[in-house]
Amino acid sequence: MEPGLAARLLDPETLARLTALADLDPDLVVDDFGAPAAAAALARAEVILSCWGCPPLDEAVLATAPRLRAVVHAAGSVKHHITEACWQRGIQVTSAAWANALPVAEYTVAAVLAANKQLLRLSADYRRRRAPYDWQAAYRQVGNYRRTVGIVGASRIGRRVLELLRPHDLELLLHDPYVDRAEATRLGARAVPLDELCAAADVVSVHAPELPATRHLLDRRRLGLMRDGATLVNTSRGSLVDQDALTAELVAGRLDAVLDVTVPEVLPADSPLYELENVLLTPHIAGSLGGELHRMAAAAVDELARYAAGLPFAHPVLAQEVRHSA
Repeated sequence: MEPGLAARLLDPETLARLTALADLDPDLVVDDFGAPAAAAALARAEVILSCWGCPPLDEAVLATAPRLRAVVHAAGSVKHHITEACWQRGIQVTSAAWANALPVAEYTVAAVLAANKQLLRLSADYRRRRAPYDWQAAYRQVGNYRRTVGIVGASRIGRRVLELLRPHDLELLLHDPYVDRAEATRLGARAVPLDELCAAADVVSVHAPELPATRHLLDRRRLGLMRDGATLVNTSRGSLVDQDALTAELVAGRLDAVLDVTVPEVLPADSPLYELENVLLTPHIAGSLGGELHRMAAAAVDELARYAAGLPFAHPVLAQEVRHSA
């Protein structure tokens, strides 16, 4: 994993559990499998505990790890380091994606509820006026009661968002090509085509995976279908939205947005999105941050405990699922 990450990832309690379960050197944290210390460890390793920044486990690396049987990933997606060679070798893989999904879903729900309250515009208006004002008259269409929220993608995060939104008085729409009407109903939503979702929703929240087929899923035409004053929330990947088209809509003031991801990942310093009152920008922090890292580490050690006990992983990652996931 990335240098310095282990110290933030593993709190003392989880580190104690890890060292009790496994024969390891807790100070050996590598981000280059070609380094001498890494090569020596790989020669005898049965399990790799990985996180963000893990290099690819390709054929050359696997050739130096004859005893490797499993990879326990203390984060979300494994696409960056689990290669086809791992699947061909039959290496077991597990991920703490479910643990990383929780803060993303919480961030999204907060963004949805705040968007329907028009928190960004109200706050900016209040800063300008700094005086008594009839807010009820000016914002009579504001609020979450009976608003429509569209969820794009019944991913692990998308499903958790639906679960957290169900107690509110909202109409929930869902678009996912792999989810039929019956399953959408079980999730508390109504399955609709993407165009219909864009046109009907007060808030559109993106939770589809980053795949060739999902690039610019929300293109200029679909953004144009969104109603005036609607909000786009993106905590997935920036590539799913046509950034230029979205920027034009936001600069014009027709749409609002809560964006945790963009293209590029850090916008140029002169991007107008930094200054717009109808845009909330955050630097890809909806996922685990600070103390939330400890949940992922605990989840990973739970999986290692199952492996040590001869039990199957509770959260396995399967090759056939990776093609359709983040």
